[in-house]
Amino acid sequence: MPKIYDFKNVNKELYALKNEPVIIDIPELTYLAVEGKGNPNEQNGDYQKAVEVLYGIHYTIKMSKKGENMLKGYFDYVVPPLEGLWWLDTKEIFPIKDKSKFNWISLLRLPDFVTKDIFDWAIVEANKKKKIDTKKAQCLKIKEGLCVQIFHTGKFDDEPKTIKSLEDYIVNNNFINDINSKRRHHEIYLSDPRKVDQSKMKTIIRLPVRKK
Repeated sequence: MPKIYDFKNVNKELYALKNEPVIIDIPELTYLAVEGKGNPNEQNGDYQKAVEVLYGIHYTIKMSKKGENMLKGYFDYVVPPLEGLWWLDTKEIFPIKDKSKFNWISLLRLPDFVTKDIFDWAIVEANKKKKIDTKKAQCLKIKEGLCVQIFHTGKFDDEPKTIKSLEDYIVNNNFINDINSKRRHHEIYLSDPRKVDQSKMKTIIRLPVRKK
């Protein structure tokens, strides 16, 4: 195992900066997650609070190496990029202008050593030391399976053109877009949205598919 574990290096295929659509089979992965609804750009809104909770808990786990509680199996790691699953309750075209209609699950991958006991400890510890409301945080195992993904640079509002290239690829390569109540539009934010202007954001966009 590398000295500092980096998800982006260990699973390079999941975070590849490919400007053309690629098919990938995603195994089951474990995430720290907060689910909610509403405009992600709303100042002090639910989405921004969810991101604060995710990072607060994740850094509680990561920095446990400096505390008295030695976590079983712990290894040092780079906090992975923020991710998000997105969907609508209507059949409107995604993305949409009215972002208040978004449903989302905000995600950060968890290292393999994080058990239920460690997760529960981190929830309590983050709540106590960082004074954040952790009651909506959950540990999710997600197996996305067969997907097509592409690298997008720039504003989120400019995503439709990139998504169109994914949809064209799906049709032209004998696949079917398999977005449903269990398989969602997925984005991975390789730039920190809290620190980088949207025009410079680097995002991986992923759609679930199945063979015709």
